[in-house]
Amino acid sequence: MTRRGLFVIVALGVSLLAGLTISPAASAAEVISIGTLAPRKSPMGHVLHAWTKAIKKKSRGQLKVKVYYNAAQGDENAMVAKMRSAQLDGAFLTSPGLASVYNPMGALEMPGLFQNWTSMHKARKAMSKEFKAGATKAGFIIGGWGDVGLARTMSKGKAIRTGTDLKTMKVYRWKDDPIGPVMASVIGYPSVPSSVPGLLPALSSGRINVATLSSYEALVYQWWTHLDHVTDLVVSIRVGAIVFAKPRVDALSSRHRSLLLKTGNKAAKMLSKRLRREDEKAYKMLKKRMTVVQLSSKERNAWHRSFKQVRDKLGQGVFAKSLVAKLKKLTKH
Repeated sequence: MTRRGLFVIVALGVSLLAGLTISPAASAAEVISIGTLAPRKSPMGHVLHAWTKAIKKKSRGQLKVKVYYNAAQGDENAMVAKMRSAQLDGAFLTSPGLASVYNPMGALEMPGLFQNWTSMHKARKAMSKEFKAGATKAGFIIGGWGDVGLARTMSKGKAIRTGTDLKTMKVYRWKDDPIGPVMASVIGYPSVPSSVPGLLPALSSGRINVATLSSYEALVYQWWTHLDHVTDLVVSIRVGAIVFAKPRVDALSSRHRSLLLKTGNKAAKMLSKRLRREDEKAYKMLKKRMTVVQLSSKERNAWHRSFKQVRDKLGQGVFAKSLVAKLKKLTKH
């Protein structure tokens, strides 16, 4: 064989090997970052972790979801801001965060609007198309609705029977929540703004001694350990959703986009089912550990009159009057 022939064979071999080599860029997995306030070792954390494993398996390692637990990416409005600036790809959000994504979604947690899951689901189903379209226009995708629990008023050292009982208390207001300031103003009590991560130390120090919480959250975040009364009236229903930054989802391949959205929707449904069950269990536990404040019909009616005043006030600026009217019609208030 001539030297020239040997050179050609070697060159062809090198070329063939180069063609078989997979570049780092081609083999690197796509990573979707998700933020949540939930602890890793919580029912919500377990569902989210199962979701990450399912995506990794179904994509053969080419698509991964990295979940940042325990408010590692900040409170909900901070997570929404990071999604807007492409620092975070998605988050599990409740009402305040959803309102930051698309304001009308926050109206689902207006006080007294829903007393049970059935009425909430009926209204949200009717509004879902509008909510999703609004979120998409704002640059987000609702991956799936996932609920949290029934919110009741919990307190320390005093039973809360009427709005007047709140006037001498230090009432928690989630600093990101657009509803809280209006409710405090209408009913007439002092509110103390705090982040979700800041609530436990605020309860521990006595800076806050009243909070309206779902039983599930009160148990998971250990807030209940600093409270000793729970009023049996459902003030609102804590709703939530898995939300993605639309530009990040659009940048995925069609296969990975479909996989993310399909499994995300399934995870949200699993969250709703699991957390509703956990919330019921938590409330049963709390009723054994705390004093249950059972309201009379007169006291309940007084609260619902106050809640209506709050909703009417919210419809004068925080939310559109037409939205409040539509929700009122859907819930027959």
